[in-house]
Amino acid sequence: MTHAPDAFTPGPEPFTPTADPAALHDLRARLRATRWPDAPAHAGWSLGTDLDYLRELVTYWAEEFDWPAQEAKLARLPRFRVRAGGLGIHFVHARATASAGAALPLVLCHGWPDSFWRYAKVIPLLTDPGAHGGDPADAFDVIVPDMPGYGYSDRPTGEVLDSRDVAGLWAELMTTLGYERFGTAGGDIGSHVSRYLALDHPERVMAVHRMDGGLPVFRGDPAELTPEERAWFEEAAAWGASEGAYGAMHRTKPQTAAFGLTDSPVALAAWIVEKLRAWSDCDGDIERVYTKDEILTNVTVYWLTGTIGSSMRMYHANAAIDPAQLARRVEVPSGFSLFRGDIVRPPRAWLERTTNLAYLSEPEHGGHFAPFEQPERYAEELRAFFRPFRAH
Repeated sequence: MTHAPDAFTPGPEPFTPTADPAALHDLRARLRATRWPDAPAHAGWSLGTDLDYLRELVTYWAEEFDWPAQEAKLARLPRFRVRAGGLGIHFVHARATASAGAALPLVLCHGWPDSFWRYAKVIPLLTDPGAHGGDPADAFDVIVPDMPGYGYSDRPTGEVLDSRDVAGLWAELMTTLGYERFGTAGGDIGSHVSRYLALDHPERVMAVHRMDGGLPVFRGDPAELTPEERAWFEEAAAWGASEGAYGAMHRTKPQTAAFGLTDSPVALAAWIVEKLRAWSDCDGDIERVYTKDEILTNVTVYWLTGTIGSSMRMYHANAAIDPAQLARRVEVPSGFSLFRGDIVRPPRAWLERTTNLAYLSEPEHGGHFAPFEQPERYAEELRAFFRPFRAH
């Protein structure tokens, strides 16, 4: 990729990466030379990624997928690189249009397995709501950073950062950009980053919106929990037993998996695509939600930046966070949009116990990647939640 991690001025610099044609040639050669595994008849997705679907996707990736065209689409976003915490950080900084009202600064926090890609569709809806059926007064200045070890941000070469560390970096980034007070929103790991922004920088975060409450951590008397909370604990444990093998690998032995996933684009696609399908509101048909181009844009960012290993290592770092940090209550006004197709959605009682709950919505459609799956509805959720805080 064409970026120089050590070439920085004190402020943000525009950033437009262009893939080396040799890297794309190598990618296609690897795809065409894939050594495919067998699969039991009629296994489908029951044992993991479906062999027939992945063959179809990989054929498209090798023969038809136009990465330069997708790269050009991403280049329409105002993208920059800046130094923060000793690392080069890539971010989108999309300001509200001139026709909009007073803009609220909003930092959007992505998770795994994605990057700034998660928010690519929703950014224009937030910066120019008047052009998309909304009220111009609901405009945002939108900042979407890639976490260290993800996308086009630097990969830490020493100690791996956890979600709390990243929250500190984003507070530093917002200072660099001139925003003293701001809102934050996130999902997946980004939900935890947003939470720590609110916990550790409450004087700066006016409100925090999240798409999930995280897996439960409770240090009190279990008898204090409501029946709904106890049922959620059981649901979360059952989900972890049936669907959490990837997370156990990431937390314990991410480097072992990184060898194969970094060397084989098909292995990388299998690892990511299975989660896009399982966690999205698609009724088992991934292309009801994503086009092949959209799927492969996300996967190709991981491939060209070589960040699958570094992204997984963050799970290992997060597993070492002091449990006392996980049990802290968020006093900053908190909003939640729990999309019906998402995984392990917490009950209201838990959200009231763990946050200063100011907003709760349960949209009928959308899953774990709702900003990409249902960008219009996600934008509506953010507009509705943050509206009361704009005068603060």
